[in-house]
Amino acid sequence: MPSNTVQTIKVWDLLIRIFHWSLVAFFAIAYLTEGEDEWMNIHSYAGYSVLMLIVFRLLWGVIGSYHARFSHFVTRPQVALAYLKTLISGNAKDYLGHNPAGAMMILALLACIALTGFSGMALYATEGHGPLAMSWFASWPEDPLKEIHEFFANATLALVIIHVSGVIVSSRLHHENLVKAMITGNKHRPLSPKKSPR
Repeated sequence: MPSNTVQTIKVWDLLIRIFHWSLVAFFAIAYLTEGEDEWMNIHSYAGYSVLMLIVFRLLWGVIGSYHARFSHFVTRPQVALAYLKTLISGNAKDYLGHNPAGAMMILALLACIALTGFSGMALYATEGHGPLAMSWFASWPEDPLKEIHEFFANATLALVIIHVSGVIVSSRLHHENLVKAMITGNKHRPLSPKKSPR
């Protein structure tokens, strides 16, 4: 497409991009150091970092830039299912920000990661460590907490795999590098207002 028919649009602000790639890095570190005693300090601090990032994202989802706000992209589950049907048929609508299925995935990831982190803190508290060490959670039985923590960690990994697959499919369908867009913050669209996505 000729460059004079395309406009560059800033979609993802700097803080959203830093959040996204920091979350990727810290979750990977936490997941890879899980269960290794010699890496427990790294594992716990990576987990704390993940939780702080989740708190930031929830806050930025309310007061952040236009495309970062939950009010802009969160829809009903029925809308996400309808979008997935059009995605399978190859006729999915092009969205400038998050599409409805992506929005549902973001909510699922935020919830799953938060539960992973919180259950990890509760598990750490049973050993007398962390911010919950003096709380009621410290009296919980260790084995069930460990199973809960591992379940949500693995569920998060499964969601990440689905998310990456969705990014690949959407990138191919709409002929756009979504990974690059999350690095630069920019997306490219035709100048014609008739073809401008939401």
